[in-house]
Amino acid sequence: MPARGSKAARIARAGRIADKLARLYPDARVTLDFKTPWQLLAATILSAQCTDERVNMVTPALFRRYPDPQATAAAELRELERLVVTTGFFRQKARSLKAAAKQIVQCYRGEVPASMDALVKLPGVGRKTANVVLGHAFGIPGIAVDTHVRRVAYRLGLTGQSDPDKIEADLRELLPPEKWTAFSMRLILHGRRVCVARRPRCSECALLADCHRKGVRTAL
Repeated sequence: MPARGSKAARIARAGRIADKLARLYPDARVTLDFKTPWQLLAATILSAQCTDERVNMVTPALFRRYPDPQATAAAELRELERLVVTTGFFRQKARSLKAAAKQIVQCYRGEVPASMDALVKLPGVGRKTANVVLGHAFGIPGIAVDTHVRRVAYRLGLTGQSDPDKIEADLRELLPPEKWTAFSMRLILHGRRVCVARRPRCSECALLADCHRKGVRTAL
C-alpha cells in the first residue's frame, strides 16, 4: 500500500473518487444545448457568471438568427447585445462573440479550431471554455475548472491551489487523460447537488470516506 500523502496514494484516492463519481453520475455531460462546435463555444462564453439554464433559454433565438461564425461576425453588435442581455455582462459577451467569430472566419476558414493554443487566442476564451469545447465538441480530453470544480477539488484534498490553471494541472497529474472530461463534469454536478458552497451535504455524500473536508466548517 502506498504511503499516506505520497503521490501514489493521491493517485489511488483520486481514482477511487473518480470511480464513485462515475457511478453517481454515469451520463454526465455538459448541460449547455448545442449542435455545433461554434454553438458550444458561444454558449460557454455566455455561461460566464450565468447559469446554464438561463443560457439555454437565450441561445435558441440567438442561434436561429446567427447560427455560425460567419453570421455572428457580420451581426450588428447592438442586436447581439439585445439577444444575450439576460445572461449578464451582455455588452462584453456580445463583443466577445462577435470578435471570436470574426477571428474564426479570418484565421480558420469559419471552423472552430480544435486545439488549446488556438482556442485561448480567441477573444473571451480562457482554458476553462477551451476545455469544455475540446472535450464535448471534439472529444479531446480536458479538465474544465469552474467555481464548482475549484471548490470540490479543494475540499477533497485533490489540490491545494486556488488558481484555476494550477488546479487543472494538479488534477491532470492524478488521472489518465481518458477520464479528464467526464471527471470535471462530474465534479461540477456534485458541486451543484451535494458539495454546495454553503453547508455542504456531507452526511449524504458518497465521497465522504475519501474526502479531506478542507475548509469545511459547517455542513449538513
